[in-house]
Amino acid sequence: MMHPHDVIRRPVISEKSMQQMSLNKYIFIVDKRANKREIRDAVEHIFKVDVLSVRTIRNKGKERRVNVERGYTPEKKKAIVTIKDGQKIEFFEGM
Repeated sequence: MMHPHDVIRRPVISEKSMQQMSLNKYIFIVDKRANKREIRDAVEHIFKVDVLSVRTIRNKGKERRVNVERGYTPEKKKAIVTIKDGQKIEFFEGM
């Protein structure tokens, strides 16, 4: 089992994620090896909230070229975490 701070990499700060906050949904970039149970435990441990559901999305790396060399951007895994009504994650409140 991973340490909670290793599971949650960073929050996603975008216009769409800010709109989701009104529905008690928060979006995080997480470790791509983490499962839903580990993500749930990490959010509950770090932010002291009750998690109702976790949805995950895997983003494959996009192909990029520099002159004739080809490469890929890193793969990412996002988690959309729904928390209980009436609770907030204080980290996002100042945004």
